[in-house]
Amino acid sequence: MHPDRIGPYLIDKRIGAGGMGNVYLGRHEQTGAIVAVKELPAALAREEGFVLRFNREIEAMQKLNCPNIVKLYDSGIDGDIYYYAMEYVDGENLTARLRREKRIPWPEAIEISRQICAGLKHAHDAGVVHRDLKPSNLMLGKDGVVKITDFGVAQIFAADRLTSTGGSIGTAEFMSPEQVIGTRVDKRSDLYSLGAVLYTMIVGQPPFVGPTASDIMQKQRFGRFDPPKNYVPEIPPWLNDLICQLLEKEPEKRPPDAFVTSKRLQEVVNRVKHLNSRDKASSGDATRVDPDTEVDPISGTLVRDLLRLDGAGNDHAAVLTHAFSNIWVILGTISLMLACLSGLFWQFSRATDQSDQDLPENTEATRIYELARKQLRAGNPREALEKINALQSLTQGDPLEKDLHKSIEKLRRSIDKSLKSLDQIPFVERALARADELPEDRRDEARQIYEGIISLYESDRHLDTYVKTARARLEREANDKSR
Repeated sequence: MHPDRIGPYLIDKRIGAGGMGNVYLGRHEQTGAIVAVKELPAALAREEGFVLRFNREIEAMQKLNCPNIVKLYDSGIDGDIYYYAMEYVDGENLTARLRREKRIPWPEAIEISRQICAGLKHAHDAGVVHRDLKPSNLMLGKDGVVKITDFGVAQIFAADRLTSTGGSIGTAEFMSPEQVIGTRVDKRSDLYSLGAVLYTMIVGQPPFVGPTASDIMQKQRFGRFDPPKNYVPEIPPWLNDLICQLLEKEPEKRPPDAFVTSKRLQEVVNRVKHLNSRDKASSGDATRVDPDTEVDPISGTLVRDLLRLDGAGNDHAAVLTHAFSNIWVILGTISLMLACLSGLFWQFSRATDQSDQDLPENTEATRIYELARKQLRAGNPREALEKINALQSLTQGDPLEKDLHKSIEKLRRSIDKSLKSLDQIPFVERALARADELPEDRRDEARQIYEGIISLYESDRHLDTYVKTARARLEREANDKSR
């Protein structure tokens, strides 16, 4: 049974339940506004800890006004029942969606995550850490809008730490390692939970599961999860890498904030679109003949013309004789083509791999180096650069790896050339200029831009000047703020 009324709201039905009480669909008696009403029942209201947490949730929601966060309308006490009214979302939570569909296609999972990032950025900018981000607290509206709800265990910056009366702070499957050990958390804890949510959408289960909450929390601290690509090989490698970074045990190894995470998610989409468009263009170029283009005398066009001429005669005997005699021409042409192509390939291989000829086979260093080369050829110069930078750090000063370092420098020049062909420099310059011009009351946004530049480009050698500039600006901002 549900109450007929809570405060000024007439109750229609129960639409949710949790450890802090029930949520009902209600209608304001005078205005007719449809709302969701959350109650703290009288039995729980006798416990000071629950009342404190309920009021903390109201306090957190009062600070927030974002399309991706459920909006607070009203709060009060009706007899011995504490309640508040909030925006009603016509849809379902992410838990219900996953229960029905098991997995969510990666493009849609990215879109959901980007909207979550928008809500988290707003909350973090307002000084609120959610601390319990999980599928059941994410509402998927029928209009496609994702909204974060349930700030019952949220932490407000500069506030006293909330005790864990009534249960642990957070939910085991989506709890960050720092939450498990009870240390003070910041916005990067929510990013860990976001990584766990994104992992769950892609894979169909959280990164860590177990028979009890304590088992799962132990894994959150010390366990290693299987990368999403092990379950879903078709996801983009950049998405796999981002999820793994969000789930790093140490907060400083995660992306710096929700803004950067959102940009990284969008970058995955952009890269896939770029690769698809490039593949389509390559496919189109393979069959297109430009009438103004000079035809190489040794080409597929010549062979095609010879074949066309073979069928042009009217006399069957003459045609057969002509065709027979020209078969040798065709075979000779094909042989010449293959010889030319082999020569070109040999020159290309010699030019690109000359410094690699002395590298030993079947060693770990060579394997990593070859991985970097493959990433460059696949159109991923940033990943290739990260690989060779790490490899050079590991082998620096090793006299046995002199040939490897020569190969690394040669590959680095190729990577730099590839990176410079992109629009990175003007893009980063615009971002720096935009951050520098932001007024005093928007310096938090400027700091986020500087942090984003550092996070995205600190491994890009030819952007080192811009990364150093961003670090200097960030240090100056910190000094100004401390005065």
